[in-house]
Amino acid sequence: MNKTITEHISENVNLCSNPSELKITDIRVANLNGAPKHCPLIKIYTNQGLVGYGELRDASSATYALMLKSRLIGENPCNVDKLFRRIKQFGGPSRQGGGVSGIEIALWDLAGKAWGVPLWQMLGGKFRDKVRVYCDTDVEGKHTGHDMGLALKKRMEQGFTFLKMDLGIEMLLDEEGTLNAPAGFLEDIKKYSMKAINHQAGSIDRSLMLGKNYEIFTIPHYATGIHVTEKGLDMLEGYVREVREVIGYEIPLAIDHLGHIAIEDCIRFLRRLEKYNIAWVEDITPWHLTHHYERVAHSCAVPICTGEDIYLAESFEPLLQCGGVSVVQPDLLTIGGALETKKLGDMCERYGVAMAIHMAESPIACMAAIHTAAALQNVLAVEYHSIDIPWWNDLALGIDNPLFRDGFVKVPDKPGLSIEALNEELIAEHIHKDYPGMWEPTDEWNNEWANDREWS
Repeated sequence: MNKTITEHISENVNLCSNPSELKITDIRVANLNGAPKHCPLIKIYTNQGLVGYGELRDASSATYALMLKSRLIGENPCNVDKLFRRIKQFGGPSRQGGGVSGIEIALWDLAGKAWGVPLWQMLGGKFRDKVRVYCDTDVEGKHTGHDMGLALKKRMEQGFTFLKMDLGIEMLLDEEGTLNAPAGFLEDIKKYSMKAINHQAGSIDRSLMLGKNYEIFTIPHYATGIHVTEKGLDMLEGYVREVREVIGYEIPLAIDHLGHIAIEDCIRFLRRLEKYNIAWVEDITPWHLTHHYERVAHSCAVPICTGEDIYLAESFEPLLQCGGVSVVQPDLLTIGGALETKKLGDMCERYGVAMAIHMAESPIACMAAIHTAAALQNVLAVEYHSIDIPWWNDLALGIDNPLFRDGFVKVPDKPGLSIEALNEELIAEHIHKDYPGMWEPTDEWNNEWANDREWS
């Protein structure tokens, strides 16, 4: 029997994808929980059987992605930048950036699979063969700096070469004479905001977005009226000193979640921290208050960092221009995805500012961050928040397992995000109880429409 030329070629060449004819046919979601947080996952389906994986920012809503569906159906996912420019008007700070960003990551995954190249190659090639990861560390309940030091020491023994810990005023809430605040306000915080304060190891509770909880939870730093007394500063400094006594001074140590306190108190505390060689202190005031960051940065010698809630690379520039930060920390699932992170990396080169990448999600977001970090000329490390989740690595098939070895992740060569498939059975075991459906039809979003033109 005579074979056609196509049949001969197909014996040795993969013809499953014709990139120029690839079309988006569907977008569906599944809400994973406890990895370590609520992680809305995305699948973009195509007319050729290829499926792209994406993810929304931790503790976000799948609605941010599904509202974009009707604007993408029938489009070629390989035109990543073209489609991003169409949908980027629907993104915003923090979790609002999750839909646009998660879709962008899934588009890159499809483009890579269609063309047979990894994401880092599409971003211009790689600068490194392995990416450093830094490990966030929590200690539950009331504890000392020595206890935290021991927890961090275990991270070092696991091979991590860069550390981060939480250190906030919640440690002082039950310590008499350490905090100064309007009468009754600290009691309100303990009553209405403790779920938020204690959520770092897991998913944030939806009740925090309702009623009095939301009112207390969303008061910005400068408006709380909370100040730290000298006794409180002594206790916080003593905590850091105890940590350093355990882990030593040679390894970088970053600090997060100081609390919603006035910038004057931040300055007082940061001056005390100078002698403890802190890698950076994170999110000490709302990110858009550029003059606050400028004032703090010019008042002490501790590196200042922010960025996980900033949407689009251009939004970082005011902070970089004024010298308000020494380190920026974008989350790919807020900034707008991989290409916006690449743009920010180039901006950091111009201003002489370091970059780390925030990541507290599933292996989908992690692999996107690893590929993007490989394509950046200079990057300190990628965050990893799931070291204590034993099933996390098993969520994605085809990636290294264990993914993290001696504090680094090897940059893979497989196409797209380098994830061959998702572990559907494992996802089903950890589906969010409030959103039990898994990859269910989303036809109700097929005809969502508005005049999206931003000008007249």
